[in-house]
Amino acid sequence: MKKLTAQEEEAMLIIWKISEGCVKDFLDQYPEPQPPYTTLASVVKNLEKKKFISSRKIGNVYLYRPTVKQDEYQQTMMSGVVKDYFQDSYKELVTFFAKEQKISSDELKEIISLIEMNANTTKS
Repeated sequence: MKKLTAQEEEAMLIIWKISEGCVKDFLDQYPEPQPPYTTLASVVKNLEKKKFISSRKIGNVYLYRPTVKQDEYQQTMMSGVVKDYFQDSYKELVTFFAKEQKISSDELKEIISLIEMNANTTKS
């Protein structure tokens, strides 16, 4: 799966949020200042070329919907970040955030609790 540009990711977040729509529908979801319609239309076309969305024509309007799930994209991109920047180690990732004080001890305890809970459910 290809990495999206910042503009493409921003558009995909909106497309995932509303599930299906035309370029105008997506544009209406942008905060101010909104990008020009033509810019967003180009981004949408690029997303279609990259197979992140598909389209169908109804009358004179193209409706677009995601073909890649948001969690699939997130998982792929996070795996890439961990591989490229943290020696393929999630421990290194968490250590980085702890050293940078971007994660609290309470958040770490919550993560450990989630890990233990998931470990117990997979054993069952």
